[in-house]
Amino acid sequence: MVTPISSISLTFFVNAFLLLCYLNKGHAVGEDEITKGYLHIIKVKSLLPSTACNQTFKVSNSLSLEVVHRSGPCIQVLNQEKAANAPSNMEILLRDRHRVDSIHARLSSHGVFQEKQATLPVQSGASIGSGDYAVTVGLGTPKKEFTLIFDTGSDLTWTQCEPCAKTCYKQKEPRLDPTKSTSYKNISCSSAFCKLLDTEGGESCSSPTCLYQVQYGDGSYSIGFFATETLTLSSSNVFKNFLFGCGQQNSGLFRGAAGLLGLGRTKLSLPSQTAQKYKKLFSYCLPASSSSKGYLSFGGQVSKTVKFTPLSEDFKSTPFYGLDITELSVGGNKLSIDASIFSTSGTVIDSGTVITRLPSTAYSALSSAFQKLMTDYPSTDGYSIFDTCYDFSKNETIKIPKVGVSFKGGVEMDIDVSGILYPVNGLKKVCLAFAGNGDDVKAAIFGNTQQKTYQVVYDDAKGRVGFAPSGCN
Repeated sequence: MVTPISSISLTFFVNAFLLLCYLNKGHAVGEDEITKGYLHIIKVKSLLPSTACNQTFKVSNSLSLEVVHRSGPCIQVLNQEKAANAPSNMEILLRDRHRVDSIHARLSSHGVFQEKQATLPVQSGASIGSGDYAVTVGLGTPKKEFTLIFDTGSDLTWTQCEPCAKTCYKQKEPRLDPTKSTSYKNISCSSAFCKLLDTEGGESCSSPTCLYQVQYGDGSYSIGFFATETLTLSSSNVFKNFLFGCGQQNSGLFRGAAGLLGLGRTKLSLPSQTAQKYKKLFSYCLPASSSSKGYLSFGGQVSKTVKFTPLSEDFKSTPFYGLDITELSVGGNKLSIDASIFSTSGTVIDSGTVITRLPSTAYSALSSAFQKLMTDYPSTDGYSIFDTCYDFSKNETIKIPKVGVSFKGGVEMDIDVSGILYPVNGLKKVCLAFAGNGDDVKAAIFGNTQQKTYQVVYDDAKGRVGFAPSGCN
């Protein structure tokens, strides 16, 4: 005799069946399952940056520098500028487009420069776009502190100097005065160091003293003397005869920063000049919000939680750190993208590019998959480089699919929720924080928005870059 199924048992089996159906479609039903599975549940107000700086974060050791966003309230605490002077989203994205265009202009076929001829009789330096995150370092004897934007896509470190022959922009600290530093020395034109400035190997100088020029895609520039000075990262991390640029003519949107700290791969970069101590090893964590702080560290021990992907050989002759993307996923589903799409374009990871750029075919697949899982929310027109945007103004919470990026070596990176969406007009227009390159040939660029909250480790000596989640904790 068959035992009848009770109504309670029937309800249990029905619910279990429905649960399995949801999971098979890539969806979960409870908040815990969603967060751990394929979707994020977030309060829409968390998408908007705070107007106040979160001062609770403190660096934990002498090898680390505090990182702040140059357009956020923490940098304004430093330079005492009003929030009204902050750049608009359109300006930020336009500057980002200029930077991307400049990077692509320097890369012909995987790792070949395409630099424009300098218009002034000086040695040419990096010509991309100025970055987004700043640290404070010491220069000179006695030491003076300066806020510099750090940039993995640039090699030469420079700061504004006295006297400004024609023009200088406003900065937080007084400009470096070489006449008041006992450790400052100009580099002569005949020096082998001067030749390092010119990727073409030229030796022309307009005076016995070596000059440099850096031009950025956003119209910013610095021109001045190539020199050596004492660099101080902390009381126990001091470097004499550090090669840098002492800017006499400077212009740009540097938001109170005194100049730039070059973290690229050439002999002029800080990692190369400090290689004897730090072994070309540095790491950073970019905070989830521009109203919070992160860190930039040099040397030290690498955590076991860091997963490494090898540096791409395609970009070895450039200042850029090249990676190999192998797969993308949305909502837990790997996208059907031919492997040749990523191998043809190659990828560079860049601290100064805001929005990740993907080959057109890869971006189209990502955007399409994302839209299919966002049908509960009204879409809006695109904005600047964005074409996948939504209106969340009538929502208190939203569910967004997780986005994953996989790199060579089996490294899988779930983009933090702060790196998936980008608000451009409050909650009325919030966009998918990725963009296409316009074709499948230009190099992909893994930007800083998608790097947020991860510890990103650059180990050039061992030819690898690593990632660890919750890196700012």
